[in-house]
Amino acid sequence: MANNKSSKKRIEIAERNRLRNRSYKSALRTLIKRCLTACSSYGQEPGSEAKAAVQTSMSAAFSKIDKAVKVGVLHRNTGANQKSRLSVAVKKVLEPAASASPA
Repeated sequence: MANNKSSKKRIEIAERNRLRNRSYKSALRTLIKRCLTACSSYGQEPGSEAKAAVQTSMSAAFSKIDKAVKVGVLHRNTGANQKSRLSVAVKKVLEPAASASPA
């Protein structure tokens, strides 16, 4: 246990930051999962509504990733890696003819 005032304060600050980081990461995982689910549903049943759902979920996830990096919850390379992973998944679903073309 902390013995002096400053170390008690640091413990309180660390706990506050931990809870904030946890909520950011949880929301981030939810948005990423929502985007990947939208991609799979678009792959099952392509349509304009499903395509719009993929686009909006991807932009929401990108926005949350960028905010998490800005606040310091995520390292910028981790954020870039997650955005890249989402982009590849969305591109694979939206442009199947381009990825299946013989080279």
